Amino acid sequence: MKANLSLGSVSGIKIMVHWTFFFLIAYIAFYELKQGGDLNSIAYNIVFILAVFFCVVLHELGHALTAKRFGITTKKITLLPIGGVASLERIPENPKEELLVAVAGPLVNVIIALLLFFIAPVQEIMGLTMTEIFESLDSLTLQNFLFFLFVVNVGLVLFNLIPAFPMDGGRMLRAVLAMNMNRVKATLIASRIGQTIAVLFLLLGLLYNPFLVFIALFVFLGAYGENRLVQNFALLDGHTVKEAMMTNITVFKPQDPIEMAVKALISGTENNFIVMEDDVVKGIIYHKNIIENSKYPNRPIKEVMNTSFQKINSGDDLKKTFRFISAERRPFFPVEENGKFVGAIDLTNLSEFIALQTKLVY
Repeated sequence: MKANLSLGSVSGIKIMVHWTFFFLIAYIAFYELKQGGDLNSIAYNIVFILAVFFCVVLHELGHALTAKRFGITTKKITLLPIGGVASLERIPENPKEELLVAVAGPLVNVIIALLLFFIAPVQEIMGLTMTEIFESLDSLTLQNFLFFLFVVNVGLVLFNLIPAFPMDGGRMLRAVLAMNMNRVKATLIASRIGQTIAVLFLLLGLLYNPFLVFIALFVFLGAYGENRLVQNFALLDGHTVKEAMMTNITVFKPQDPIEMAVKALISGTENNFIVMEDDVVKGIIYHKNIIENSKYPNRPIKEVMNTSFQKINSGDDLKKTFRFISAERRPFFPVEENGKFVGAIDLTNLSEFIALQTKLVY
């Protein structure tokens, strides 16, 4: 079963719906029925949720299209029950660019809210007493629909402006700080502020609303992850693939039997292997290939190896290589120097290099 449903694309950016999103739709229908609602109220609330997530898509497109102006591509925008995620190729390291990309999302919601302010009966409703407001908003009308959509967009702006990762406010804060200090220090300060806010959310959640506990965990882990990521990139800055690649690795020939790969897998620490012939890389046999074909010990490796792979140059920038490998489904690559095979690199090896650099630097 596919995890995502494609809704099309905008400016080359795929709009995807994660399958868990449909649980939200089902929950809304179930909740309305439980509250005594009918088909009209169910349809009304479902359409409202779809309108909210349309605003979320526009928010994420604000980020993606602004990033595109700085040469940063976005593969897709994925809708989840808790919101949307734009899969940017990378976050801009230039503070001004990061600030503009971060601001673009909430700015879209500000524009939507301003439009709805003049279309929806916002001023009329806000001029009523609390009792009158509740009575007025109880009916399933277009005016109420637009008013609630206005409120949601205002809420999206306020929520995203919280100065904590992974919200836009955290990135704005980091960008402003990075204009006067290095990015690593700016990220550390922004992440600590975010984690402090997370602790406050946790306390409020324990006292008043359990949902805030979930937000606290989301913010705390987001701040921690962003800080670690930026520190890792800083440690890789200025280094090349040659410094981190594996050179003492097992290499097979296309005609070798799977049994040899099985033995190498069991007796050593390697999970993936290079397949060569006449000093030329012919393919890669991955851990999954070996396990799936282990019951055919005499089958030649060439029958199960993957011949669609990308090579990395030993002189490539290690930070860019880390980004590339992290985004790939099969993070194991042969390394060449002047067209000659010299080693391999994967995420495990990169993680070990980062750990060693951490000890040397800190």
